[in-house]
Parts: sequence; structure tokens; C-alpha cells
Amino acid sequence: MTLHSATRLDDIAPFHVVELLTRARQLEAEGRDIIHMEVGEPDFPTPPQIADAAVHAIKSGKTLYTQALGLPELREAIACFYGERYGVAVPASRIVVTNGASGALNLAFACLADPGSEWLLADPGYPCNRHILRTYEGVPRAIPVGPESNFQPTPAQVRHVWNVRTSGLLVASPANPTGTLLSLDEISALADTCRSLGGHFLVDEIYHGLTYETDAPTACAAGDDIWVINSFSKYFQMTGWRLGWMVVPEAFVRDVEKLAQNLVLCPSTPAQYAALAAFEPDTITLLEERRAEFRRRRDMLAPALEALGFKITARPEGAFYLYCDCSALCTDSFAFARDLLEEAGVAATPGLDFGANQPEKHIRFAYTTSVERLTEAVARLARYLGR
Repeated sequence: MTLHSATRLDDIAPFHVVELLTRARQLEAEGRDIIHMEVGEPDFPTPPQIADAAVHAIKSGKTLYTQALGLPELREAIACFYGERYGVAVPASRIVVTNGASGALNLAFACLADPGSEWLLADPGYPCNRHILRTYEGVPRAIPVGPESNFQPTPAQVRHVWNVRTSGLLVASPANPTGTLLSLDEISALADTCRSLGGHFLVDEIYHGLTYETDAPTACAAGDDIWVINSFSKYFQMTGWRLGWMVVPEAFVRDVEKLAQNLVLCPSTPAQYAALAAFEPDTITLLEERRAEFRRRRDMLAPALEALGFKITARPEGAFYLYCDCSALCTDSFAFARDLLEEAGVAATPGLDFGANQPEKHIRFAYTTSVERLTEAVARLARYLGR
């Protein structure tokens, strides 16, 4: 008898950028200098206040399991954060601390996705979302989005593709890979659409705090029946700590708690105690300084790429990405990304990772390195392109 993996694995693709990252590491081991613009990870270290809080917790013996839904003190702190930053009252009872935003999405789809149920997601979009959904036997259905809607789905599009098997919609604001935002009116309109169709509405807000012209509104302001996912990874720069949270409609909190008890027991205890320091005023001051630096990088890189022939059709209002139409420069963005790595020493993410909506025409650059390194990257690209 031949043993084999579950059939769901046939529908779960690898992260193609990992292949490029692996090759980039090989080139670095050979002595090549590679400028990394492919990985969605802040280059700043975790704020020292957060790290110090973790050390103190560990030395104080705060390393035992917590409640499955998270430390009560941290849930309260997150609830206060919604009031202070957004002016929205979110009870701590609805807040679930999770093993990163990915852990939150796992719990959400484990709770909501029946086998064969269909869920609408924007294309281009973060690939792991559809793969997590498939793991729980849900069926991802892509909504192709483009410049005409700022790469965000509209109520009309949702209604057009909704059918009797559709269970809900997942959106992201700011979005990966495009960095585009939804206004509160747009979020409310999508929420009303899902309600009228009898479906769930999930909003990924993990890049909140990393916006540059305006602060992103939280979907919590559009109703208490919306699932809202956030993370300590991006704005709070705690990627490797694997800590996030989710605001869950009250009726589903107990179901999520049962799942958390069985699937993960609880999030990392030291990471939770560390995160209590994330909301301290001096930590926020440092994070806001770093946000300004991300904006400086974006404002330098965007026009420089456009001068080289890249077309930025998505308004980069948040996150730390520029999603570029590279069709004037190549016919295959994956081969183009590979050549940029090998010949120019610049690592970027091809559109293939983000869906099936014209991926060959798009490439994503992350401005998660210094202005000096970004300037060097532009110079290398110019030499490669003969500009």
C-alpha cells in the first residue's frame, strides 16, 4: 500500500517567493550582496520596551499556560487601545489573543467554514488566506480586482459572484500586496452587503498603524458582527514572536475558545507579557517615528521605480509595499524577478504569489530596508534595465 498526503494538499501551493529567498541566501553565502525587497517583515528590531518586558516576565517565572483566549490583562489592554486610537468601544470579552494573525485566521475558518462552503477573497491578495481556508475544507473564490476599484472588492462585485454556497467575504485594509485602503463607508457597505446576503464578513487589519496620509478606520466601527483580525507583527514589529488578536462577534466567542483550547492551548506566555508594553506611550512614540521612516522610504522609492518604467496602479496608502505593473519591462514577472536577483542582486516578489489575476504583469517591492539600500537597489535596477 502506498501512503500519501491528504488530497487537500493538491490545492495548497508553496510560497513562490521562498524559492527566490532560498536562492538569495545561497548567493549571499557565495559572497554576493543582495538587497532584500521581497519579504514582508519590518527591518527594525522589536522595540526595547517590549523585549525588556519579555525578559522580566521570563525571569519572574511567568512562563506557564495562560487562558486559551489570552491573558486577561492583554485583552483589556487591546480593548483600551481600540478606545484610545479609534474611539470605538470593543469589550475585552470579544478579544481573542492568537498565535499571530495566521493563528487568528485558522481559528476563524475552523469555526466558520463548512466543507464545500465558498468564501470570497480579493485577487491579488495574500496567498496564505486561501490556503488556510482550504485546509479547513472551505473553497476560496477569487474576486479579480484592479485599479478601477483601487484593488479592493466592491459591493456590486460581491453580489455578482455570491451564490447559494457562499458563506462570507474576507478583505484586507491595508491590503497585501497593494497597500490600498478601504474607507469606513466602503467597509460599512461591504458589511451591509454580507448581512443582506446572510454571510460572514472578515476584515484583515494587520497593517493598521502603517498608513501614511490618513489613519485606517477599523471595521469594529461598522458593526459588532464583523470578525476583525490584527497582529503584533507589523506596526509593533514583533514578527517572530508570533502574536496577534481577533475581535470575534459575541455569539462565536465560546466556539472560538473551544477551538483554541484544542488546537493551540494558548498563545506564547512570554510574548503576551511582552505585548503589554506595546501600548505604553514611549513604545508608541518610537513606533510612530518608525512609521515616518517607512513613509520616507515609500516617497523615495515610488517615483524612482516609475522613472524606470514600472507603473504603480495601486495607491500605496499603507503597509510597506509597492505593487507594480512591470508589463512594459517584461512578459513574465516570475522570470523577471529571478533575473533581477541573479543579475542585479535585488530580490522582489513576483505577482504569481498573489493570485491568478494577471500575475505575469506584476511584481511587489517591499520598502523594508533603509533609504540608502533602496537607493542602491534603484541604481542596480537602472543598470540592469539599461536606463
